[in-house]
Amino acid sequence: MIAINVKDNIISMSVLGRFTLDDYREFEEAVLFGIKFQGAVNLLIDLRDMLSFSFDVAWEELKFSREHANDFGRVAILTSNEWIAWSTWINRIFVDAEICLFDEADEAEAWLLETAGAARPA
Repeated sequence: MIAINVKDNIISMSVLGRFTLDDYREFEEAVLFGIKFQGAVNLLIDLRDMLSFSFDVAWEELKFSREHANDFGRVAILTSNEWIAWSTWINRIFVDAEICLFDEADEAEAWLLETAGAARPA
């Protein structure tokens, strides 16, 4: 299950429990809507309460990222999972965006709201 919140050019998504393909497609729709009306969007993805995801979600995320490689400004990911951290590093190959990992939501939100400054390494 996911929860999505859109405010200006920031799209926030929290995953609770299992992350399904239907959930991911709902997220894609929100992102596409944001891109259409805002241009490049920033993402805040909270995966701290995600229990699992399926291969089809990972595959869809890879395809979507490649198709929209230039449509993201910054991507903040909340997680403490090392596998997700590693996959985030790999995803940088396909997305022309600043991607950073965070432990705290306040820190991630502040980073997304910055208008200038250097990116934090993931």
